[in-house]
Amino acid sequence: VQLAESGGGMVRPGGSLRLSCAASGSIYRVNNMAWYRQAPGKERELVARISRDGETYYLSSVKGRFTISRDNAKNTLQMLMSSLRPEDTAVYFCNAEVQVNRNNEFEYWGQGTQVTVSS
Repeated sequence: VQLAESGGGMVRPGGSLRLSCAASGSIYRVNNMAWYRQAPGKERELVARISRDGETYYLSSVKGRFTISRDNAKNTLQMLMSSLRPEDTAVYFCNAEVQVNRNNEFEYWGQGTQVTVSS
């Protein structure tokens, strides 16, 4: 199973970016999907998570600014990031809990995409 991210880049404060992630490979079912981020010198943190049935969780500092969504039929994950701040600068990682068959679930990570918010 591979997770391929796209959509990172550089944006000015107050701007927007959309991140995308596509899961491919031997997939029986994709369960929880999430975005994490890691800024230089800091630990990786959970930014947003969405369950298969659409239940969401957001880090308090991004609530109201970021929106996570998914397409179960295509095994894809998106996150629209608005009103971006310099403190949102980080490498963003896609994460997914994937059943490769009825009985086995594994956690997978994407390679990461850089988001830089700077004037």
